[in-house]
Amino acid sequence: MSKEEVTVVNSRAQQLFKLLVEQYIANETPVPSKTLARLPEVAVSPATVRNVMGELESRGLVHSPHTSAGKIPTQQGLRFFVDSLLMVEPWDVGRVKAVEAELDADLSPKELISNASSFLSEITQMTCLISTPKRDKIYLRHVEFLNLSESRILVILVLNDREVQNRVIHTEKHFSDIELNQAANFINQEFSGLSLIEVRERVVSGIQADKDMMSRLMQDALDIAASALDVPSNDNQDLVVSGESRLLDFTEDTDTVRALFEGISEKGKVLHLLDQCLQSSGVQLFIGEESGYEPLDEMSLVTKSYEVDGQVAGVLGVIGPKRMDYKDVIPMVDITASVLSAAIRY
Repeated sequence: MSKEEVTVVNSRAQQLFKLLVEQYIANETPVPSKTLARLPEVAVSPATVRNVMGELESRGLVHSPHTSAGKIPTQQGLRFFVDSLLMVEPWDVGRVKAVEAELDADLSPKELISNASSFLSEITQMTCLISTPKRDKIYLRHVEFLNLSESRILVILVLNDREVQNRVIHTEKHFSDIELNQAANFINQEFSGLSLIEVRERVVSGIQADKDMMSRLMQDALDIAASALDVPSNDNQDLVVSGESRLLDFTEDTDTVRALFEGISEKGKVLHLLDQCLQSSGVQLFIGEESGYEPLDEMSLVTKSYEVDGQVAGVLGVIGPKRMDYKDVIPMVDITASVLSAAIRY
């Protein structure tokens, strides 16, 4: 049914439908006609309410999950509710300040994304997903190597201008402090200022080159760089997840939960779904089957992209039940993505 066809529903039917959805979201159970008729906003008899519910059902906006139960909105009904009847309140100043307190601009990008994910999951009581910026937007500025033992090296990476990462790698041979310093100087000279994607490509091609043409220093430096930068990985993007266990609260279908856990663990399909939202402005909402991702058929996904230095870099989203409180969740996703965009710097 098109939006134009839905709008021919008269104002009384729209009012009753809006009240039904709000009752369903609040109580999580089918709503009988007599319950609607008792509401102070409703000035008609239960029989009239039943007639209106019959009309809404014929238009595909509501249905009865059980023969004797009340009505609940369909996926199409929820879409009509969100698009035509939902009034999203302007940003609450208190909420904005709460998000800003969690996303301090002095934090590293990694800390900001982690904080945003955990905060949004906690405030919405849903599962939060954030796709990190792709590695072609992350640049190597400086690297240092420090000996920890004969086979362990501490790698200190400076990425872009603000993020420092420490990694411990294991090597088959022992390197002296002088050798490590020379290797770091070589990497800084050859790769500083390049994106991690470019670094990976050059390291791989260097390792595969004729080693007879390479000095021992170059060979050692490339071998250490391959371990330090996790070069063998084909994955140039990550997924930060908070509140994963809350998926168990949204459905009793264990197969659906298992499929979602697997999807989040494997990352690829979920990242592909989030990537579809990269070029969309504003908050995006997928209700049930609209996402095209079968494990989400009985859930809803609310997303918004965030920016780094004015460029779209990733997507923030929450997964919850289709009966989620959209009036509350949509502005929280909007606020969090906007504050993250203002705070994060590479």
